[in-house]
Amino acid sequence: MFRSISLCVVLFIFWMALSGYYDNLFLVTVGAASTLGCVLIGRCMGTTDVEGHPVYLVPAVIFYYPWLLIEIVKSAWAVTKIIIDPQLPISPTMAHIRASQKTSVGIATYANSITLTPGTLTVKVTDQDLTVHALVREGVDDLEKGVMDAKVTAFEGAS
Repeated sequence: MFRSISLCVVLFIFWMALSGYYDNLFLVTVGAASTLGCVLIGRCMGTTDVEGHPVYLVPAVIFYYPWLLIEIVKSAWAVTKIIIDPQLPISPTMAHIRASQKTSVGIATYANSITLTPGTLTVKVTDQDLTVHALVREGVDDLEKGVMDAKVTAFEGAS
């Protein structure tokens, strides 16, 4: 029930942000009714489950997203230095990385975090094996150290 109420609040805030109607009582009421209707339909379809609306991850976002943002900036700087270098010192590498996450949300978060980091791209996900392409070998080496994997596992396990 908490998940449905949370989803209703999130969708209504999203509706308010996109509509821009804050002072028209009729339109705000229709928006609230539409939001409630969407959540009820979602409950009937079974999409408001733990995976569909992972409310338990909200506290972990406070720690994981800033860390990921810093990693993205560091990686972007490293890729920029490579691109600016006249010798273009790239060493494209494909590697298989094992994910330690237990849920599909955790594995998807790990794969997306790798892809969001400049210079690396998750090409394929099979169960807990990720095929990753990196612009330079050091990108794969960093992933093999397991720091990002551990951070995502901690993010996933925050319940």
